[in-house]
Amino acid sequence: MNKAIIITLTVAASFLCGFAFKTALVRKEGTGEVRRATGIGGIFFKCKDPKKVRDWRSAHLGLNTNQYGTVFEWRQGANTNKKEFTQWSPFNEKTKYFLPSTRDFMINYRVENLEALVAEFKRDSVVILDTIETYSYGKFAHILDVELNKVELWEPNDVAYEKLGNDMGSKTTK
Repeated sequence: MNKAIIITLTVAASFLCGFAFKTALVRKEGTGEVRRATGIGGIFFKCKDPKKVRDWRSAHLGLNTNQYGTVFEWRQGANTNKKEFTQWSPFNEKTKYFLPSTRDFMINYRVENLEALVAEFKRDSVVILDTIETYSYGKFAHILDVELNKVELWEPNDVAYEKLGNDMGSKTTK
């Protein structure tokens, strides 16, 4: 009988500890903490001949390219019914888009709540290069990392982004 009581109390205590832990997590999520990058939004790099690079990668890697590069379509891990996208783009080696960085690449990160993230960056003295720009397919801002690499932040609107690609007649790479 004592063994049954101990097992029952142990199970009840485990359940209550699990419930308390989950409650603490939910409260923490509701505190207004800003979620950082949620994925890669794009890979951008300089090259001598962007069209030649796009054509080569289309022919040899099977990428569905358009005038900007290619769009990779994937499914969100938390909700596999939700499509998301990552842009791959070669830029002309003389582009000024990566300035003030002198690097030949730039990474675009998908983020949630760009306004809150930029406000947090301001508090943390992160170098913010511009104001938030809003388009139908999302919001953008640019920062510099500790080695002066330009980083693009994108709060995507994947539905509008997909529509834009469809309107252009572009196919995604899956």
